[in-house]
Amino acid sequence: MKEYIGSVIVGVILLAVVALVVIRMVKDKRAGKNSCGCNCPGCSGGRCPSQAKK
Repeated sequence: MKEYIGSVIVGVILLAVVALVVIRMVKDKRAGKNSCGCNCPGCSGGRCPSQAKK
Protein backbone atom coordinates (compact mmCIF):
# COMPACT_ATOMS: atom_id res chain seq x y z
CA MET A 1 0.00 0.00 0.00
CA LYS A 2 2.91 2.38 0.63
CA GLU A 3 3.85 2.45 -3.05
CA TYR A 4 0.35 3.64 -3.99
CA ILE A 5 -0.09 6.34 -1.35
CA GLY A 6 0.88 9.16 -3.75
CA SER A 7 -1.62 8.01 -6.35
CA VAL A 8 -4.31 7.65 -3.70
CA ILE A 9 -3.71 11.18 -2.40
CA VAL A 10 -3.80 12.67 -5.91
CA GLY A 11 -6.95 10.69 -6.71
CA VAL A 12 -8.69 11.92 -3.56
CA ILE A 13 -7.75 15.53 -4.33
CA LEU A 14 -9.03 15.24 -7.91
CA LEU A 15 -12.24 13.61 -6.72
CA ALA A 16 -12.77 16.44 -4.22
CA VAL A 17 -12.23 19.09 -6.90
CA VAL A 18 -14.67 17.41 -9.28
CA ALA A 19 -17.23 17.07 -6.48
CA LEU A 20 -16.91 20.77 -5.63
CA VAL A 21 -17.38 21.76 -9.27
CA VAL A 22 -20.50 19.60 -9.59
CA ILE A 23 -21.92 20.96 -6.33
CA ARG A 24 -21.32 24.51 -7.52
CA MET A 25 -23.01 23.81 -10.85
CA VAL A 26 -26.06 22.33 -9.11
CA LYS A 27 -26.28 25.31 -6.74
CA ASP A 28 -26.00 27.75 -9.65
CA LYS A 29 -28.68 25.87 -11.60
CA ARG A 30 -31.05 25.98 -8.61
CA ALA A 31 -30.37 29.69 -8.20
CA GLY A 32 -31.40 30.30 -11.82
CA LYS A 33 -27.92 31.02 -13.11
CA ASN A 34 -26.76 29.35 -16.29
CA SER A 35 -23.42 28.50 -17.82
CA CYS A 36 -23.65 30.36 -21.13
CA GLY A 37 -22.87 33.74 -19.59
CA CYS A 38 -25.67 35.79 -21.13
CA ASN A 39 -28.25 35.03 -18.41
CA CYS A 40 -31.18 34.39 -20.70
CA PRO A 41 -33.78 32.16 -18.99
CA GLY A 42 -34.43 29.86 -21.96
CA CYS A 43 -30.79 29.04 -22.66
CA SER A 44 -29.97 25.36 -23.14
CA GLY A 45 -26.25 25.86 -23.56
CA GLY A 46 -26.40 26.88 -27.21
CA ARG A 47 -26.65 30.40 -28.54
CA CYS A 48 -29.02 32.59 -26.60
CA PRO A 49 -32.03 33.89 -28.54
CA SER A 50 -30.96 37.48 -27.84
CA GLN A 51 -27.64 36.82 -29.60
CA ALA A 52 -28.97 34.85 -32.58
CA LYS A 53 -28.33 36.31 -36.01
CA LYS A 54 -31.42 37.49 -37.82
